[in-house]
Amino acid sequence: MVLKKLAVFMVLSFSLTLSSCASRDAARAEEYFTIGMAFFELGRFTEAETWLNRAQAADRTMVASEYNLGRIAYETGRYADAVSFFERVLAQDPDNVMALKAAAYSRIRKGDLEIALGLYERVLELVPESADDGFNYALVLYAMERYEESEEVLDRFPFALEENPPSLLLLARVYRAQDKPEAIDSYANWLLINDHPNPQGIYEYAQVLEANGFYARAIEQYDDALEALPQNIPTLSRSTIRFEKAKLLLTVDPNNDEGIEEFNTAITDGFSDTEAIQALVDDERILRVNRDDIQRALDIILDRVRAEEEEDNEEEEEGDDDDNEDT
Repeated sequence: MVLKKLAVFMVLSFSLTLSSCASRDAARAEEYFTIGMAFFELGRFTEAETWLNRAQAADRTMVASEYNLGRIAYETGRYADAVSFFERVLAQDPDNVMALKAAAYSRIRKGDLEIALGLYERVLELVPESADDGFNYALVLYAMERYEESEEVLDRFPFALEENPPSLLLLARVYRAQDKPEAIDSYANWLLINDHPNPQGIYEYAQVLEANGFYARAIEQYDDALEALPQNIPTLSRSTIRFEKAKLLLTVDPNNDEGIEEFNTAITDGFSDTEAIQALVDDERILRVNRDDIQRALDIILDRVRAEEEEDNEEEEEGDDDDNEDT
């Protein structure tokens, strides 16, 4: 009897010890987590990561640490690591919407669009009314050139489209990719509700107007794009806008001297797409006098390209000679 009581006492003591250790570990993990998030809010990601790792080690069930370690990895450009953290959260909690969205963002950064698409599908199953997530889903579909599906997703959130410039611009681009005239109204509505429209969108609007025969309005938008673009950006240059405007004037209003003037300005600004310039030379709508000027500009560019290629070849040959001497 005494032995039985002693055995029970030992089991209880052992259980209490484990419970006490678990409580201390949980408290310590919570403390580490709080410190880590304080550093995170300050943007001090290295320190934040250190403390969150300690929180995670102290309490493996602490999903919040895993999630925020993923956020740090994302913010510091370590997208593969971010995916690992977020997917470990999802392994424990498959319906965690925040982790699903974070994993989708990280997958997009890695270029894993198909996987990101599946993650957004799951998000919309859980929160079908979320217009923001619908936009992201449609954006991935657009990036994958699945334009009709992207349009269908955007159509689910008509009220969000009325007041959201990015959504309206995406819808306009989806229409444009399908050669739908509805793109005109979507770009126009996007401009109406956007105080600072980006020059890329304005340039696209000009091209849509031109393609649909609204030439005067297209010229206006090319001018607006130039005004909105004080300097070149990776996706668009001032010389490209000027060339497109020049091409429109030279073909639609060939007697207008502004066309060849705009063309010369585009060349001076650095436009050097020889295929586009050659196509302009071959366009039968161009006046002979303008064609001659365009051809001269093209010849100068081609001569410069050939000279640069010859110079590059000479440098390569000199480099080969130096290598041979070394051996």
